[in-house]
Amino acid sequence: MATLTLKLKATLSVRAKPRLPPEPLLEAMELTSVLQALSDPVRLKIVQKLALERRGVACGQCACPSIPKSTLAHHFKVLRLAGLIRSTEVGTALNNELRETEINARFPGLLTVVLQSLGP
Repeated sequence: MATLTLKLKATLSVRAKPRLPPEPLLEAMELTSVLQALSDPVRLKIVQKLALERRGVACGQCACPSIPKSTLAHHFKVLRLAGLIRSTEVGTALNNELRETEINARFPGLLTVVLQSLGP
């Protein structure tokens, strides 16, 4: 009986889908989207925490631990899509930072007023 040996060599190229949609460009940011994102008390607390830290913060460090991860992920997505934050992957975690300079360039004084209204 004859033995048949096949050697297959396949190359599979898979392009990974980005984990996060990018934040909008400065000129694409709309005031209505920014204000809508800031209309939720949890998102306001997240923005306040990011403004105080002045560096990137992981999602879990920004809000109350009683908030489910899925709800927290939604809040960060809303903030990112409005252009208020930038999220970057660091290993398996996400590092979030407030786009303060860009927001102040697009909507001068907006963040200052919003953050002052929250108090200490």
